[in-house]
Amino acid sequence: MENVVLIIHLLLALGLIAVVLMQRSEGGGLGMGGGGGGAVSGRAAATALGKLTWILAAAFIVTSITLTILAAQKSAGSSVIDRLGVPAPASEQSTPDVPAGSDLLPPTQGDNAPLVPKAD
Repeated sequence: MENVVLIIHLLLALGLIAVVLMQRSEGGGLGMGGGGGGAVSGRAAATALGKLTWILAAAFIVTSITLTILAAQKSAGSSVIDRLGVPAPASEQSTPDVPAGSDLLPPTQGDNAPLVPKAD
């Protein structure tokens, strides 16, 4: 199901890009040319490409939300580490080389053995 929605989503994205690139520039946004009458007319007539752009954009948003819902349902109740299959951290695993009660930290100054031999 997720793959089908993803393929539809990608096709809608490509279609939306193609339709937007085929439209005529109206020149209002970047100050580039595009024809006169901008100040006289309040709004240009809706063309077929304009309507198709709105339809594709609405369908793109719907598939985006659908993919988000599907991904949320798929990941509910599990963490990323569980899904990757990463082994447990070393602190939780028992190592056979070290006895159970031994300390793995280096000796401190209060211990009997000095850290660095003194050069007299």
